[in-house]
Amino acid sequence: MQVVSSISALRSLIGQWKNDGNSVGFVPTMGNLHDGHLSLVKQAKDNTQKVIVSIFVNPMQFGENEDLDAYPRTLDQDKAKLTDVGADAVFLPSVEDMYPGGLKQQTFVEVPDISHVLCGASRPGHFRGVATVVTKLFNMVQPDAAFFGEKDFQQLQVIRTMVQDLSMPIAIHGVPTAREDSGLAMSSRNGYLSKEERLVAPELFAAMSGLGESLKKGEYLFTELAQNTARRLNEAGFVTDYVKIVNTKTLQPAVVGDKSVVILVAAYLGTTRLIDNLPVVL
Repeated sequence: MQVVSSISALRSLIGQWKNDGNSVGFVPTMGNLHDGHLSLVKQAKDNTQKVIVSIFVNPMQFGENEDLDAYPRTLDQDKAKLTDVGADAVFLPSVEDMYPGGLKQQTFVEVPDISHVLCGASRPGHFRGVATVVTKLFNMVQPDAAFFGEKDFQQLQVIRTMVQDLSMPIAIHGVPTAREDSGLAMSSRNGYLSKEERLVAPELFAAMSGLGESLKKGEYLFTELAQNTARRLNEAGFVTDYVKIVNTKTLQPAVVGDKSVVILVAAYLGTTRLIDNLPVVL
């Protein structure tokens, strides 16, 4: 696996690949890789001929009360995992490469409406940071296809909307959420959980699954069902940010007649904010 740190070296490598007739798959990450990330790499390998992964902890998507410095950085382990799974290259840009004029002087990309609800309402500016860094990475890598986990459902919809609106010639692939045996969605943030909290955390998926079963049975009082699920989570020890049942495409509140909805949940367990989702066909 090749390791590239500069934009010039990256463009030279990608140019060589493309001159040789290879399609390029791209997996952007913030590192601290787990099996969920590696499933994205495997999916990329199945769909493209060369696969590059970026590792960059993006300061633009962290809010004022979110500890950027505390985000786990495990570069040596990450490179070993990427080598084992068959990634062709890893791109390790610096903050100075990504934001040479500093964050306050940086041109930004913002996707309207969809960026300002749900996690966007709880974390103002977060999706502006995501859209901006992903746009910059797309411009640097010039991939044919990019791969994102469906666990971050709103993020995936933001990126799909951005790619469509800005006419980017990139196929966006959503990859199903990787879960632990308990049902807990794999996430770098799980590492923040205490031993006791790890025992409680699977209740998030269990409560969401119970709500999904109610919807499949034809129950349609969406607000009441969501409130009951939030109450269940709070009683289990979570502090619920939101439980929402929304239209899969628009992320607007579900209405009777919608055929495809998704349950979106965000909740704190101790100081750790966990998110998850469950698509449901009605």
